[in-house]
Amino acid sequence: MTRKTLELGDLTTVVESGMTIGIGGWGSRRKPMALVRQLLRSDVTDLTVVSFGGPDVGLLCAAGKVRRVVYGFVSLDSIALDPHFRAAREQRGLPVTEYDEGMFVAALRAGAQRLSFLPTRAGLESDVLRMNPELRTVASPYDDEVYVAVPGIRPDVALIHLHRGDVHGNGQYLGPDPYFDDVFSLAADRTVLSVERLVETAELAAAAPQSLLVNRLFVDAVVEAPGGAHFTTCVPDYGRDELFQQTYADAAGSPERWEAFAAEYLNGDEASYHAAVRALHARRVPEGATA
Repeated sequence: MTRKTLELGDLTTVVESGMTIGIGGWGSRRKPMALVRQLLRSDVTDLTVVSFGGPDVGLLCAAGKVRRVVYGFVSLDSIALDPHFRAAREQRGLPVTEYDEGMFVAALRAGAQRLSFLPTRAGLESDVLRMNPELRTVASPYDDEVYVAVPGIRPDVALIHLHRGDVHGNGQYLGPDPYFDDVFSLAADRTVLSVERLVETAELAAAAPQSLLVNRLFVDAVVEAPGGAHFTTCVPDYGRDELFQQTYADAAGSPERWEAFAAEYLNGDEASYHAAVRALHARRVPEGATA
């Protein structure tokens, strides 16, 4: 079997400017944040981002790397709205395609099946059709039902993060939800999988079969990235870093605060990012307590 390991710094051998990228995870849960941070360090731009969005979308918007966002929502979960995405929409008129969550999943599943569209009841009699006038309805050939014909989404590259993987690209999730990461990998032309830890294939094979979410046949590159979902959740390995998430959201309040945030956390490499996060938490430990 082929080894598919990729160094984080080589991500731009897969992701190029102008691409449509699908980003797995859900809101502020198990996002491939190490991969997103690497895109921030690169000169890649003009991206169409397809996501159940969270800080992945916000960070890419703040860096000016996004041409359009296709989404079901963009939320930080414990903070309702990502402030950078909100600013991009309200102040800069960022083009978007906003779908009902059911429509978004239908679009991904259509792409995964190489179909031009899938019919769904989601979105009928709603403002989704008014806000997306390019959408069409389709009549069933079997009865009088009418459905929304959601066009399939085919990202050039999918970026996903799982708990464990092997060097061949098999991926395992250990948390409460797959978050459609497998569907992203099926829909995309290429997939980059980041994992908390690379293990032997035998260890994956010994696990519960339902935890083996992503097959190596649909993964083109695998990146070992401990803490690679930070600051989103990666349960059971770690939870959401609420202190850092609040720091991120607060920094969006002014250009000066954001510039300081980026200088401290985003302008260096991945090791310096995690060191700065540890320093943030050390500063917040109460006097007399242990970190």
